[in-house]
Amino acid sequence: MRKILNYLWRFWLLLLAFVLTVTLGIPVYILSFNKKHYKYAYQFIRIWCFGMFYGMGLRYDLVNLSDQKKDKNKPYVFISNHTSIMDIMLTCILMPDHPICFVGKKELMKIPIFGTIYKRICVMVDRSSARSRADVYRRCAEKMEEGNSIAIFPEGGVPDDTTIILDEFKDGAFTLSSKHQSPIAVYTFVGLKEIFPFDSSKGYPGRVKVYFNGIMQPSGSPKDLKIEAYQEIKKTLLEHSI
Repeated sequence: MRKILNYLWRFWLLLLAFVLTVTLGIPVYILSFNKKHYKYAYQFIRIWCFGMFYGMGLRYDLVNLSDQKKDKNKPYVFISNHTSIMDIMLTCILMPDHPICFVGKKELMKIPIFGTIYKRICVMVDRSSARSRADVYRRCAEKMEEGNSIAIFPEGGVPDDTTIILDEFKDGAFTLSSKHQSPIAVYTFVGLKEIFPFDSSKGYPGRVKVYFNGIMQPSGSPKDLKIEAYQEIKKTLLEHSI
């Protein structure tokens, strides 16, 4: 019975996504033609994210582990652990003052309606192409020069083995930060792995904990940044996981 309810809940997700994408996708698509208007398009994207997150019965509590404050006039590289599709929605909800561009998989372009909008507002990468992966830095830099921030999940994906607390980090976010002198804002999401996993037969409405770990300044050593960020997020997961 519980599995049936879960599948019905996930069907509601698809219905909700369709309605929100059709209604909010039009202004996002129109506004995305002009780079200067992305900050306005982003507000509609955030409404979409609120609708998806709250519409699925999810809520969050923000816990600040650092007293550092983000500068509203400065672009950032936002990173967090990645365990759920709701990580994307939650990231946008948390960042009202920093229009975010995600680095996303090229395969998502194939989704009807959504894919058309997605390719205009994200930095897409074909992970099977070394050339595409290398070009991500240039395209992200362009987005940041336009005043936008970049969100990257440094794990690069969600491991099939759900017992893995935190997968190894890829270099991308830290290389980008070092190359373009952009600070990294570090967040840890706790609870989405259990509340809204990728397994459609599992999950339930609930409350997520978001921990703001702080801001890391760019340095000449992306490797050191990567190690520091990994240790910080893993420490938070070990101390606060449900």
